[in-house]
Amino acid sequence: MEKAILVNLATTPREKEEAEVSMAELSSLAISAGATVVERVFQYRRDINPKYYVGEGKVEELTRLVEKTGANLVIFDHNLSPTQQRSLEEALKVKVLDRTQLILDIFAQRARSIEGKLQVELAQLTYLLPRLKGKGQTMSRLGGGIGTRGPGEKKLEEDRRRITQRIGRIKKEIEEIQKRRARQRHSRKKSPVPNVSLVGYTSAGKSTLFNFLTREKRYTSPHLFATLDPMIRRVTFEDGTYFFLSDTVGFIKKLPVELISAFKATLEEIREADCLLHVVDITSNEAMEQVLAVEKILEELKIIDLPVIKVFNKIDLLPEEEKRTLLKKNEPNGHFPVYISSLTGEGVDILKKRLRFILFQHYSEFKLFIPKSRQEIINSIQRQSIVLKRTEKPEGWEYQVMAQQKFLFPYLSYLQKGEI
Repeated sequence: MEKAILVNLATTPREKEEAEVSMAELSSLAISAGATVVERVFQYRRDINPKYYVGEGKVEELTRLVEKTGANLVIFDHNLSPTQQRSLEEALKVKVLDRTQLILDIFAQRARSIEGKLQVELAQLTYLLPRLKGKGQTMSRLGGGIGTRGPGEKKLEEDRRRITQRIGRIKKEIEEIQKRRARQRHSRKKSPVPNVSLVGYTSAGKSTLFNFLTREKRYTSPHLFATLDPMIRRVTFEDGTYFFLSDTVGFIKKLPVELISAFKATLEEIREADCLLHVVDITSNEAMEQVLAVEKILEELKIIDLPVIKVFNKIDLLPEEEKRTLLKKNEPNGHFPVYISSLTGEGVDILKKRLRFILFQHYSEFKLFIPKSRQEIINSIQRQSIVLKRTEKPEGWEYQVMAQQKFLFPYLSYLQKGEI
């Protein structure tokens, strides 16, 4: 396991106030990547040093800390220029990573699907391309570990032309994935079944809620970015209506632009949803800041006009009296947040009622009788409505369906008497 020293530089009073919180998150990221944090270093100065990012005196302090702690990795809570990274590695004689490279490394570890691996490799190569100059000796000296996963050392030592060609090939493969996803989304859009996407800060408990609603056994972990590859599953209400739920990658402050770009095909799932469940860890001291970070990314993705239910999760970790007070605030048809525990299921029944109201407020239930002489229209009924029940009788088929009223017009003559 690698030993890491974390470094934060604040250049404004506000950054100085936020430094502890930002470093706590960087520490969680480093641990998620597999490192042991041995020291945290802070500096406050008005200007960024163009050569080292931090001041030269702080570089000397870091050199002494590396020797004292036996650290073999220094991680900056910022993005470094290629020149700064090379200068720091030459001065400290250990591997130096910035925040973006650390997040990219975690993504490289977590990606399981072919699509996820392609997206991560594209993001890594795009970020590392301008850093290839002079990297050959550095990479061979530093060996493996955090920051060298994904494309691997050998690829990074190749010339820029071959790296650029690889980026071009990956982009073409991802474009094919985007086209395939677009076709799937178009097919789902034509379907009467609504779609819901889970969004939220990393480690808010999205996958645990996904598992509770869908009865899946998706991998969950206290580590950041446990879920990368999207998954879509069906969630059924007691009356037989249902919707499709998709789990998505968690967001984080300063999410690398390379990742937003590379994961565009995945994030498109959010844009096409009929409703978003914005999951928030109510136990986090930074809950409101995390909410703002997620909302900012959604705005950058131009996702601004979808119904959103804020879901404050992990109430099981609160004192019993506070938990009961919050549960009393839950309303099935209101516009306020819903308070739940995705682990114990408390409050989830109200969340489902809220979803049922939002997703199906323009749907009605109809009974149709299709005679055997009109068997050819059954497929169109099944495509344009949610079939709750189908009963075969000697003369034909009786259907109990949920659909929007506009669906009804071609089938008025098949409505059972008294239905409208």
